[in-house]
Amino acid sequence: MASFRDLSRASWGSEAWKALMRVRDAAPVVQCITDFSASMELMASAVMATGASPAMVHAVEEIREFTASRANAVCINVGTLSPEWLFSMKVAAAQAEELQKIWVLDPVGAGATKFRTAKCLELINLRPTVIRGNQMEIMALAGASASPNKDGSNPTSDGLEAAKELARISQSIVCVSGAMDLVTDGKRVLGVSNGVPMMHKITASGSAMTGLIAAFVSVHPPPRALEAAAFALAIFGLAGELGMEKASGPASLAMHLVDALHQLASEESLVTSRIKIGQI
Repeated sequence: MASFRDLSRASWGSEAWKALMRVRDAAPVVQCITDFSASMELMASAVMATGASPAMVHAVEEIREFTASRANAVCINVGTLSPEWLFSMKVAAAQAEELQKIWVLDPVGAGATKFRTAKCLELINLRPTVIRGNQMEIMALAGASASPNKDGSNPTSDGLEAAKELARISQSIVCVSGAMDLVTDGKRVLGVSNGVPMMHKITASGSAMTGLIAAFVSVHPPPRALEAAAFALAIFGLAGELGMEKASGPASLAMHLVDALHQLASEESLVTSRIKIGQI
């Protein structure tokens, strides 16, 4: 098989399919620390639909043991930043770093308050494998300024440069979600064009996306994490496209998206023909 770095555009779909099959075969355990109510259900359902095993373990009394002995990857969503949750996040991230396990950070709302931004930066000091956010969040973490009246759904050239800078500073893969998702290691940039606009209307769709990234990167660790993150974004986006064919609104799209994630395991030709990933 050709190196990921040598792929032609026509090969991305085939490699995304193989990546999905590796997730299903390995069934990695993804330890998720996320919003107690807003995102747990959709994240767990999406991760499970791809063949991975979500574990919503956040009690500090068991974090160290579970991260060390059970988790193949850790996914941290900072939506709930109350003291006990923040402590659990830091313990899990530190344990993952110490054991050199994959961990992915979703810096929800970074830039909204000084406290939230500071705590996200503290977590970044624990060296996440991947950071995924929208343009406003990524720009805030990179020290750039983003217009407060923008929702961050359409990355601009400023957002791309901020993502590259954050990747260089943190030594993490950085993903910027939007109409075209961007994935960078600070040098290379991949664009992912799968998805539909209504996905941005689903509460916790970004959280679910981050969970998929953790699952995919756990079976394709560095130096393949850049491509693995792109595969996860593309598979999630394609599931959204298929779900939209049956949906009438955001609520039904969420349901059909999860169904599509499950069904993609038997749709090799569809995956290989409709994945949209390219070098930028």
